[in-house]
Amino acid sequence: MRTWIFFFLCLAGKALAAPQEALPDETEVIEDLTTEEPTEDVEEIVAENPCQNHHCKHGKVCEVDDNNSPMCVCQDPSSCPATSGVFEKVCGTDNKTYDSSCHFFATKCTLEGTKKGHKLHLDYIGPCKFIPACLDTELTEFPLRMRDWLKNVLITLYERDEDNNLLTEKQKLKVKKIHENEKRLEAGDHTVELLARDFEKNYNMYIFPVHWQFGQLDQHPIDGYLSHTELAPLRAPLIPMEHCTTRFFEACDLDNDKYIALEEWASCFGIKEQDIDKDLVI
Repeated sequence: MRTWIFFFLCLAGKALAAPQEALPDETEVIEDLTTEEPTEDVEEIVAENPCQNHHCKHGKVCEVDDNNSPMCVCQDPSSCPATSGVFEKVCGTDNKTYDSSCHFFATKCTLEGTKKGHKLHLDYIGPCKFIPACLDTELTEFPLRMRDWLKNVLITLYERDEDNNLLTEKQKLKVKKIHENEKRLEAGDHTVELLARDFEKNYNMYIFPVHWQFGQLDQHPIDGYLSHTELAPLRAPLIPMEHCTTRFFEACDLDNDKYIALEEWASCFGIKEQDIDKDLVI
């Protein structure tokens, strides 16, 4: 269980981090005491580089066109930073290992507009490996561990949030009630039988964690639906450890529209229809 929390905190964000944009070249300005316009010269030099505040999505970098206007173009994979560890490698849905997420997204960008590019997604963190099939019995166990994990992730964030930058005040109030509840099941390597009993006895403790995770993922855009891309920060670190991850999220998409709505998400985790509340996505 602690391994899951570690991966969530340390790897989920890192895997999809966009490459750093290059800073504008620094230009040395020598003040000429014989002129009266040094300030204007400095302003003109600093104002250059239209790409400075122009942001591009994963796999693209900013370049200036003939009209000195910024535009986003596909990044050359060979320009990605050199990698040094196996944890930087990622596996694509094409079952190909890429040196880093930068190399993956740069490659995906070059395939824009093609059928292959449309189907290509980042599958999981680490080199591609054999992922065994998820059996029906295993699929029913997955949400038991996942719910408990979400609760424990929130508890960990609450306990570590000394600088008030991990959770909002509203979130803290919700987690505080869970943290202080004496009936709370402590984090540990529990059997599925114990997890099932705890969910039945302490059902209310799991409602907010499920809603919270949905809100953490629903960001691009915030529309009440999770796309494959939005799920990636959660899926990518989990798949190598939980082989039922992909099948579970596919099963959550009840209407097969390639998006998971809040109602579908909550239902997947056993939250009752009357307890699904958009106001809990905070």
